[in-house]
Parts: sequence; structure tokens; C-alpha cells
Amino acid sequence: MSHLCRHCSTPLEHEVIDLGHQPPSNAYLTIDHLSLPEVTYPLRVFVCHNCWLVQLPAHAAADQLFTADYAYFSSTSTTWCTHAERYVEHAINRLGLGPSSHVVELASNDGYLLQYVKSKGISCLGVEPTHATAEVARMKGIQTVEQFFSLSLAEELDKADLVIANNVLAHVPDINDFLAGIAKLLKPNGYASIEFPHLLRLLLGNQFDTIYHEHYSYLSLGSVKRISAVAGLEVLDVEELPTHGGSIRVWLAHQGLRKASPKVSSILSAEASLGIETLSAYTGFQQRAESIKNSLIEYLILANREGKRILGYGAAAKGNTLLNYAGIREDLLPAVADRATSKQGKFLPGSHIPIISPDQLTIESVDRLFVLPWNLIDELRHQLVGYDLMTAIPNLKSFPSQILR
Repeated sequence: MSHLCRHCSTPLEHEVIDLGHQPPSNAYLTIDHLSLPEVTYPLRVFVCHNCWLVQLPAHAAADQLFTADYAYFSSTSTTWCTHAERYVEHAINRLGLGPSSHVVELASNDGYLLQYVKSKGISCLGVEPTHATAEVARMKGIQTVEQFFSLSLAEELDKADLVIANNVLAHVPDINDFLAGIAKLLKPNGYASIEFPHLLRLLLGNQFDTIYHEHYSYLSLGSVKRISAVAGLEVLDVEELPTHGGSIRVWLAHQGLRKASPKVSSILSAEASLGIETLSAYTGFQQRAESIKNSLIEYLILANREGKRILGYGAAAKGNTLLNYAGIREDLLPAVADRATSKQGKFLPGSHIPIISPDQLTIESVDRLFVLPWNLIDELRHQLVGYDLMTAIPNLKSFPSQILR
């Protein structure tokens, strides 16, 4: 079956990586679902040779992936909340926001970010399609529109001084409509701020586990600049961030109003140095993923033979991609602990590994914890004092206990 680029409609002919057939990474199962058929979709990523957008064809519609009981709550991570609070302070100072300003966040989740905007006395609105997270945001006093953002919705909303879209652009099947909606929503002198994992870091860091069905696109600055221009938006500045293994924050405004920062050219030059808009940049990515997969399988099999008990920590979407790609099941990883009560008592999609509360862990019965959200390892090393930890991306690495056992 042939697919067309979601930006320029060019036929997609160049495969970047094939991670097999997998279920949606956030489709956690209850015990009653374990005996039922489980839907899987191809997890094959392509690069468009015309506009160079790296993408996963939309095998599943957004409303099939981001359901009412969507289990990801941003506030679960203290690191992410701290990141959001710092961002709000930065944006207020940079843009001079105040009581007369209006801020709209797209994919506002459980109000993890807008709570800090609201605390400053600034008018704000969240747009969030998943009911469970939207309800939590409303309990925080944050007005939330429970819909997917689009150009048609933007036409119904009050204009914004700042539109925030953190870690959502990759989740959008119609990326052209989404950016056109941002342009419509912005006041004439307004700004948009978009954060996303940087394709450059994905390739350099072997971060293939960040590929899953909820991520339709894998974004470079060059591709975002090109797509934004079609919507009438101009990239004015870019900031490099450590989040999600290496992200960038792009500041946009209506075209022709302001001069772009030299940082934009700097990041574009770094992408050009890797040849990100050439097919050669993607050569060997499949083989590197296979090497990581094989090393992990070998490690877990050896640990099992030696009678060591390895459990997982963090039922993250990226972890599900890795486990399903590697074919790891409960015999090699008996359980995964997670702080999110929305996931506890359920089972990982595909692997059917049970999710337990961290309270069920004891140092005496665990030889090592395999941290699936490797991007949070620094935070988790402080939370999981006493445990030996390990990660698999960009390669197998151990983090010995910080206190004597």
C-alpha cells in the first residue's frame, strides 16, 4: 500500500526504519482485555524526498489513539512540571505578558502548565481532547475545551497573545491544518511557542523508541520552518532543550513582522551538517536499533539464567515500543512499576506485562530496575535511591545504587 506525505502529498518511497506491527503504545489493557484480540498497526517510518518530513503513515485516527481514558498525565513527572513552571516565567518575561494578555495551550493535558499561567493572574484556555486529563485540569480551575485543535476550532476562539503547543505537533495527523489554526488563533503581534523532540537528536542518540503510533511526524527545524511558512508563520527564534533526550523550542509569529535570531541559522546549519535533508542521514538507523534490541535481549536472558530479578520502571510509551520490538514478555521482565495510578493494575499493550505501584517494590526482591523512560534517569536516580538502575538507549548502561544495599 502506498502512502502520501502529510505535508506535500508526495508518494512516500524511502523507509527510515521498520519496528514491526505494534499496538498503540498508550493502549493499556485491563485484565478483562487480555483474552481478547489486540489491534496492531505497522510501525514503519518514511522520509519524504520532496519536503524531508519524516513521518509515520496515519494507520490509526487520532480519536482512536487519544481516547477519553487516555492514561498519560503530565503532572506525574515532577521534572516536567518544573520545566513547565520555568517556561511560563520565561515566556512572561520575554513577551511582557500581564493581566490583559490571553494564553492558549494546545494539548493542555491535565493543566500541568496552565496552572502556572493562571497563578500569575493571566487569562488562559486549554484545548485538550482527552476527557480524563481535561477533567483534572478543570478541577484546577482551568477552562478547557475538550476537542482536537483545528483551523475550524481556532475560528471560534478568542485571539491569543501566546499559543503554546508543547509536544503535540508530532501527534497531529493533519499538520498543515494545525499550523494554519495557530496562525488564525494568534493576534497580529502574537507569538506561538512549539516544543518537540529534535529529529537530529533522535538520529544521533539512536532514539528509535520514541517512534510510536501517537507520533505521526519526527521533526527537524527545517521541516517545521517550511511547513510553518505555508501557514503564514515565520520561525523567529529557537532554543535547544534537554527534555525528551534533546528537544527544541521554536518561536513563531506572523510573517514579515520581526527579524529572525541567528540561532535559527545555527540550528539549520547543524541539521545540514548531518545531511538531514539527504537520504544518507538515515542509512544504518535500522541496524543500530537492531543492535540495541539484541543486546537487551541477551542481557535479560543471561540475568534470567543467573536467577536475577529484573523489573521495569516507568510504563512509558517509548518503553512499549522497545519491549514490543524486542519481543520481551513477562518471563524476562515480570512487572513494570509506575507512579501513575491510572496505569496501575493494568497491563502493557502487546507485551501484557503487569503494571504495579512503586510501593510494591522492595530492594531485597529486585536486583535491578530497567528504566524505560531513559530521558528521566536523573530524576529517577534521586527517587529510587538504593536500587541499581539500567537503561537501553542509546545503548545499555548501568547506574549502580547510590547507597550501600
